[in-house]
Amino acid sequence: MKKYISLRIGKSISFLVDKKAITISLILLAVSVVIFLVSIGSGEMYISPLEIAKTLFGNGSDMNEVVIYTFRLPRILVALLAGMLLAAAGAILQGMIRNPLASPDVLGITGGAAAAVVAFLTLFSDENHSLTISIHWLPFAAFLGATITALLVYVLSWKNGMAPLRLVLIGVGISALMQACTTLLMITGPIYRASQANVWITGSVYGASWKHVTLLAPWALILLAISFLSVRKMNIQELGDELAIGAGVSLQKQRFFLLLLSTALTGGAVAFAGGIGFVGLMAPHMARRLVGSSFGALLPASALLGAIFVMAADLAGRMLFAPMEIPAGVFTAAVGAPYFVYLLYKSR
Repeated sequence: MKKYISLRIGKSISFLVDKKAITISLILLAVSVVIFLVSIGSGEMYISPLEIAKTLFGNGSDMNEVVIYTFRLPRILVALLAGMLLAAAGAILQGMIRNPLASPDVLGITGGAAAAVVAFLTLFSDENHSLTISIHWLPFAAFLGATITALLVYVLSWKNGMAPLRLVLIGVGISALMQACTTLLMITGPIYRASQANVWITGSVYGASWKHVTLLAPWALILLAISFLSVRKMNIQELGDELAIGAGVSLQKQRFFLLLLSTALTGGAVAFAGGIGFVGLMAPHMARRLVGSSFGALLPASALLGAIFVMAADLAGRMLFAPMEIPAGVFTAAVGAPYFVYLLYKSR
């Protein structure tokens, strides 16, 4: 029991916290803060850590305030929140399906959101290269596409209950279908919209503004809070169907709830940061190696790793090929694709 710290909230709630998990989570938090600060100071105009501190506390120069508050800080915050949402969604799906290969990308949820956005950009464009309805409906289109895709996967995988393996196989097929629909829409739509949609599908936080942050932050905080409150449900799911049912769990209802939760997490991230891939696959798997499989430790570690991945990818996209900017999704895919092959090899 020396590995754990006993914490009590009120008179009726108490739980044990793994000391190792706390230590690793604090290290991940420190790394994310470092990347956050480095990202603020890095770019075509370098800003020293001292100047960053002065600006954040209201004593910086006018130029530094414009660069940090107008251009850099919103995109970094969107990258941080989107990474946390994608990683949390991946952790929930992997726990529910009990398969380390599960992720929003593999199940087609990300692809559904991307297809909905491309359809939005294609169908609501006129001959003057402008949208016939407000661009502010774009996040809703992404969330709607993710939700419809998740429900389609769920319905098609249902046969006397939802089997995790069948869910993965159906998800892979639906993912391929969504990619085909996206390609068809890009080919048949206006060329200028195809170019815009291609950048968005790859995944990029370029052009993020404070309006995006104010829309995404409440969504992210509420969904992440619900995810942390659902830790017990996810731990029970990992026991296996028979043990979970024996413990009195309404298994199918819990799976449906967790699937909708992961869909909402993915839809929120994709709506504001595009189709950044492989974060939901890599972050939970790496977190599991660091802190174990208990979701009380796994979920926060996954969220922090997701934030680190997306912020680091955005920083690399801004710095490695300056003045040209590369979408963050290019770098997450460059790392995630080989990692996916590695997982497939290890799971033989």
